[in-house]
Amino acid sequence: MSTLTVAQPLCLRHPALRPLCVRAWFTRLIVDRMLDQVPVRALYPDGTVRGGGGPDAPVLRIVRPQSMFERLAHNPKIGLGEAYMAGDWTAADGTDLGDLLTPFAARVAQLVPRWLLRFRRVVDQRIPSRQRNTLTGARDNISAHYDLSNALFGAFLDPGMTYSSALFDHDVPLSAQDLEDAQTRKVERILDQAGVGPGRQVLEIGIGWGTLAIAAARRGAQVTGVTLSTEQLQLAQKRVADAGLTDRVDLRLQDYRAVTGSYDAIVSVEMIEAVGEEYWPQYFRALDQLLAPGGSVALQAILMEHDRMLATRHSYGWIQKYIFPGGLIPSRTAIDETLAQHTTLVVDDDHRFGADYAETLRRWRHRFTANWHEVKAEGFDETFRRAWEYYLGYCEAGFASGYLDVGQLRLTRR
Repeated sequence: MSTLTVAQPLCLRHPALRPLCVRAWFTRLIVDRMLDQVPVRALYPDGTVRGGGGPDAPVLRIVRPQSMFERLAHNPKIGLGEAYMAGDWTAADGTDLGDLLTPFAARVAQLVPRWLLRFRRVVDQRIPSRQRNTLTGARDNISAHYDLSNALFGAFLDPGMTYSSALFDHDVPLSAQDLEDAQTRKVERILDQAGVGPGRQVLEIGIGWGTLAIAAARRGAQVTGVTLSTEQLQLAQKRVADAGLTDRVDLRLQDYRAVTGSYDAIVSVEMIEAVGEEYWPQYFRALDQLLAPGGSVALQAILMEHDRMLATRHSYGWIQKYIFPGGLIPSRTAIDETLAQHTTLVVDDDHRFGADYAETLRRWRHRFTANWHEVKAEGFDETFRRAWEYYLGYCEAGFASGYLDVGQLRLTRR
């Protein structure tokens, strides 16, 4: 159960601070110029229209301009999402949120004037120290997202409860493909990539709700899985028991840094994003130490370009504040450099499918909206609804535009 609150901008709460609204006015000038470079239309309450889009372009409806621009002036990286949570702006009727956000994601590196980038350090917030992924911090960070409610995730995920990118068949129209089948295809491919088969000792770091562990066990493997989410562990253990596989699957509430043993295959799906840059060396060293001779590691990882990662890695963003505390998306370059400096491992296979993640997120978002009554019944409020709607649309736009990518990477010893 969770509720979220978004503070009213200072200049609206305290008359003595109204001169701060000058910042909002200045921010509007900058944003209007940005809008004119993007193929969208922005509609103000007074009927003013900005944007570089034609009559069929996505429409951004600005509901409360003063509040929205004050939030943006205070912190551009966090303010846009907070403004959506508060209802200061929305996608107009007939406009899909993902379609609206994608043109901005595609131009994010060009939209901000160069002279304005000089002031990035003034407005950027540092990542709070409490979000460091220490042994206790990592558990708190994971719990903040994954322990919200299994019913919440069940309302928008496929029946297999897989919370990572699906892998679609590009020889078949997307409209003809079921999400659960695409998730099964993803799981089977990464198990193939890791060489999971009968008699193999398999370690899964970050078990989700147990789908991959069950699939590996059905191949005849002996599976050890670890997670820091109590909610996930309880449901995953039940699903393993229901599948009659408790003799082949051992699931634990345990940090990857506490795992011991030797494994023929290690699989970790979209868990590296929660490790944190500070702990990448420790994470990859753990993989190296736990991998048996001749074994393989298969990681599914969200990725971004290296220069973008370097530019944003130390600043506090909306996703970190409201969705994934302690998270950081790596680049392939960062992974390669960390492996080279701290392990005997190297990436020898890299399969990318970022467009499939955009489709996966689109389906999750539409299911979340359609099943909101189920989520609301769990005690979540309207601000939470808008936060998660924005989160799913924001991430969808990142993959649809190519700003983000996802890959299945195989690691073997040099």
